Amino acid sequence: MVSMAEARSRFFAANHFAADGGDSEAWVDVTLGPVPMPFPNSDARRRAVRYHDLHHVLTGYQANTIGEFEISAWELAAGCGRFAAAWVINLGGLLVGLFASPRRVWAAFVRGRRSRTLYSLPFEPLLGRDLEEVRAEQGLSAATHQAGMGDVAVLVGAIALALAVWLPVIALSPVIIVPWFIGGRRFLREKRALKAAQASNQLPGGS
Repeated sequence: MVSMAEARSRFFAANHFAADGGDSEAWVDVTLGPVPMPFPNSDARRRAVRYHDLHHVLTGYQANTIGEFEISAWELAAGCGRFAAAWVINLGGLLVGLFASPRRVWAAFVRGRRSRTLYSLPFEPLLGRDLEEVRAEQGLSAATHQAGMGDVAVLVGAIALALAVWLPVIALSPVIIVPWFIGGRRFLREKRALKAAQASNQLPGGS
């Protein structure tokens, strides 16, 4: 038996994440291909991302650019419950992912239509449960799924919603995103410099 907590720890270690998955960080550094995108680690994001990490473990989608697009599509199709932050972030991931890797994102969306997320379940009890048992309960045991016209219709609706949510943000990007990006990059540079200085001081012969 592999518990959800153990599988999550392995996922964090394999992807060089902090032991808490970055929960204590004020900003997170999300990379879209070659472009680093700092993102405020709000309380709403923290509440959603702890489930999101378990979804990576359950689905097998990787913590790289395409894997994040896949899991965005899967979570949208499977449902994000009352987690507004997850809905908004995943709509953006779906929109970009359909351009970056349409076949894989479409497959993840179809898979999500036939499975369920963990967002409606109490979090702490999940950590002690068996990984394969939870995977089966959430409808994630099947390897492939046959798509239908209903899936196409729901995807079209999701794309329309994503455009409605994100186009205003894109239109206001010079006012909102550029200062946000600059401030976030500065914060992350200072954090890395501090960590490097602390590591240097801990080395033998360090001052």
